[in-house]
Amino acid sequence: MKRIGLLSDTHSYIHPKVSVFFAECHEIWHAGDIGDLETAKILASIKPLKAVVGNIDGNDLKAFYPVFHDFMCENVKVLMMHIGGYPGKYTKEARQLIRETSPNLFITGHSHILKVINDPKNNLLHINPGAAGKQGLHQVGTLVRFTIDGEDIRDLEIMELPRK
Repeated sequence: MKRIGLLSDTHSYIHPKVSVFFAECHEIWHAGDIGDLETAKILASIKPLKAVVGNIDGNDLKAFYPVFHDFMCENVKVLMMHIGGYPGKYTKEARQLIRETSPNLFITGHSHILKVINDPKNNLLHINPGAAGKQGLHQVGTLVRFTIDGEDIRDLEIMELPRK
């Protein structure tokens, strides 16, 4: 069983509640637009970090993190990328990667809009954790945590981070 902390679009900002909300997690996953290497280092000091780069991330981050990442967590095949769309509106690249990797869990960022959508057509769960940073049009930042236990994805919780 693994408890996962998920966030995206930090844009070089780590809210003080991130470490508290992710304290009982085993790993942190970041779905892109990290912002800078220092932000990634801060997250990695809290828990082991899996991340992908986003459209604002520079070469410093691209040296350490891929554009997309597919991996196993427990018995769940995960595909994570920054710009991927959502069920019924996937990008061309996302559709191709979904066909090639057959994930059970597809994670994206970029939109700054929290979405958790079952995709029965592709037999997967899609999660976009919204934006955890200050930049963008979103009114409230969001963090997500959940449990992967064997093949089960459960206990999904959301923390809202008011922007001030």
